[in-house]
Amino acid sequence: MDIFFDVSLAVSYPSPSQKIRVLSEHWATNNLYCPSCGHDILTKYPNNDPVRDFGCANCHVDFELKSKKGAIKNKINDGAYGTMITRIKSDANPNFLFLSYTNQLKVNDLIAVPNYYFTEFIIEQRKPLSLTAKRAGWVGCNILIDQIPESGRIYLIKNSLVLNKKEVVHQWQQTVFLKDCELPKRRWLIEILKIIDEVPTDFFSLRQMYQFENRLKSIFPSNNHIQEKIRQQLQILRDQGLIEFRGNGVYHKLNVF
Repeated sequence: MDIFFDVSLAVSYPSPSQKIRVLSEHWATNNLYCPSCGHDILTKYPNNDPVRDFGCANCHVDFELKSKKGAIKNKINDGAYGTMITRIKSDANPNFLFLSYTNQLKVNDLIAVPNYYFTEFIIEQRKPLSLTAKRAGWVGCNILIDQIPESGRIYLIKNSLVLNKKEVVHQWQQTVFLKDCELPKRRWLIEILKIIDEVPTDFFSLRQMYQFENRLKSIFPSNNHIQEKIRQQLQILRDQGLIEFRGNGVYHKLNVF
């Protein structure tokens, strides 16, 4: 996998945003594989497709590519807030590929995020554009990528290092069960995964999980059985092979974390 953009392709484009769109899409067309199934090629959709940029002919998974200069930090700018929320609540939401590049037009990071990690709670509404703006009143949004569990941030490239393809596909497939979960159940599992991420060691206890009871109560105020719900989610994650129960209330994080 080549990590450099072909700068010769964008010489005739006056706009920096146009240049990057052309360079990043060309790079993706020639270098990307499907992180869901490992198929060697992603097919580029026409530029007028409103949602999808690339698709996999093998597993029929679609992707939207978003590129930015510099490091991928806590949030990423996206389009219209209302459109994004509608997409999340429908079956039309693609999976995302977040690409960052350096001043030398070299790919620094490439992160795949499966669409089932997207809930309305990780979409931040931006302030409406001012009355003097060309699109006065338009409301955009940010994707709060730091609110996505580590298991849902799947690196294909990290710090310009291309990661092992089999490991990428394995990480994707380990959490694909979330796709079939109804949103309330999925939200619980995602919040528990985020809490597990915060435990700095590979082993954690039920007692440590209970320390987050107040946080979970604020997220799920109608639930009066938080500790029971924590145990239920841990059992699901154990059954799916993301964690291992070691006895006496102790769990072991497996390699997806």
